[in-house]
Parts: sequence; C-alpha cells; structure tokens
Amino acid sequence: MKSTTVRRVALSIAVVAALTGVAACGSTDAGKDGKADGGDAIHLSPVAALRSAEKSTDKAESAKVRSTTSVGDLMSMTANGALTWDDGLKGNLTITYTGGQLAEMMKKAGTSSMEARYLPDAYYAHMSDAYAQQTGGKHWLKYSYDDLAKMGGASGSYMKDQIQNATPNQSVKMLLASGDVKKVGEETVSGAHTTHYSGTVNVAELADKTSNLSSEQMSALKKQLSQAGVTTDTVDIWINDQNLLVKKTEKAEMANGTMKNTTFYTDYGVKVTAEAPPAGDTKDFADLLKSGGTVAGSTGTTS
Repeated sequence: MKSTTVRRVALSIAVVAALTGVAACGSTDAGKDGKADGGDAIHLSPVAALRSAEKSTDKAESAKVRSTTSVGDLMSMTANGALTWDDGLKGNLTITYTGGQLAEMMKKAGTSSMEARYLPDAYYAHMSDAYAQQTGGKHWLKYSYDDLAKMGGASGSYMKDQIQNATPNQSVKMLLASGDVKKVGEETVSGAHTTHYSGTVNVAELADKTSNLSSEQMSALKKQLSQAGVTTDTVDIWINDQNLLVKKTEKAEMANGTMKNTTFYTDYGVKVTAEAPPAGDTKDFADLLKSGGTVAGSTGTTS
C-alpha cells in the first residue's frame, strides 16, 4: 500500500473510531455498584427524569458498551468493550468495520478490526502485521488529542473536547440542552423495563453551548458542519428503573449520507483498566506525518 494511503487510512481510523466509539459513553449518580440514588423516573416530567438519569449515569463511573454505526456508503462498524470515566476517559473497544469505503480501505491495510485503547491524553489503535510494515514494525498508532486538535482545526478541537469529556450521559445532556425532549412511552430493552425519551438537537447550537471552543473556533466549526451537511441530530434514549441510560440511538443527515448509531450500556460499575501500549511497539501519528508529508482529508467527517 502506498504511504499516502496508509496515512489516509490511519487518520480515518482515528476519527471514526474515536468519535463514534465513545460518543455516548457517560457518567451517573449511581454508586460503584451501579445502583441509582433516585427513585423511579416514570412519574417525573421528562426534564426532571433526564436530570436524574444524567446524575445517576455520571456516578456509575464505568460500563460495558456495545454499538453499531453507519454513515451512508462511507462506512459501517461495530464497537464492543468497556469504558470508565472516573478519572478521565479510559478503556478498550474492539472496532470492527463491516461495510462501506472505510472497510475496503481497512482490508487493504490488512485487517477488518482493531483494538482501540483510550487514555485521558491520547487514543491508541492496534493495527495489523501488514500495516506495521509501513511503520517500522510497530503495531500501535498513538493519536495525541492535542495533535488531533491541531490537525483538524476547529473540528479537531471540538473532537478533542468531546472525547476527553465523553460519558454515557452526554446524550442525556444533549437532550436537556436542546430544550426539545418528550416522553415517547415505556418499553422493554434487553429484558428490562425502560422509559423512552426523544428529541432533536441543533448540532451547531449544542456545540456552542457545551464546548470550550473560542468564538473564532466556533465560527470555523459551524462552517465545517455546514460544509459537511450536518444540521440536526435526532436522539432517542431509554432509561431503566434505576435511572441509568441503557440504550441510545442517533440519526443525522450528512453530505456523505445518513448517520445512524445505536448504543447499549450494561454492567454499570464494571472494573476497567487501560494502560499505554509498550513504547517500543508504538508509533506516534504526528511523527508518522512528519516523516511522510501531509494527510488528505478532513477530521470532521463523522462528527
């Protein structure tokens, strides 16, 4: 594979996996055992119920995550693993590319799945032996969040902010910040009773309310979102009787097609450990770029 293609694949992997893999990981007001402090949210108003769920999910501090994501014919993928947000985002996900252009690129890179490892300051991707031939025999690519922010401009800065603050309750916060939330009904999810809520989020307005971007960065991000065809995001969440988020779906129209995501959260309070890969088997993505030139493409593709 040509080196420019290798780097293009590497950046795509960083963006897609980092954004879609952890986009809905959150925290709650439950203790380590995953029990919520509040009572049944069914009789509360939608806003009050979501505030209780936001608090409970934040305090749970960890969960197992299982998701599917697709973006038009660009890609489809699954993610499975566990994450903790007790002291910065940490955890491991297995990302499997199941279809679309990105899956074809991954096949050319010698694999259809990879391990994604998250630490508070960086994201690591474990690549195939075939890919390692392009990186001096090293299997792990390190993507510093600071470097991704620099490479991606406004969208990179927003991605850094979203990853470092990723918790399952972010989708709950999205609905609360949108001002557009309604109770859909009561449903069974994975054998458990839940209450279903839904709303529509203006992506640019939400970023303005919840990110730490400067006014200049925010203006640039809105321009990038407009170019990507991103305007609104329809979010549905399911809250169980312990006030914990157990399912989330998102749907948004983009220039590359419709983005769809479904994520399930289980085993709140599960023990999660994650450490940086061995330095001798790790290649810094910023160094890879310096040695081979610039990368074509935008880091805002799936945000």
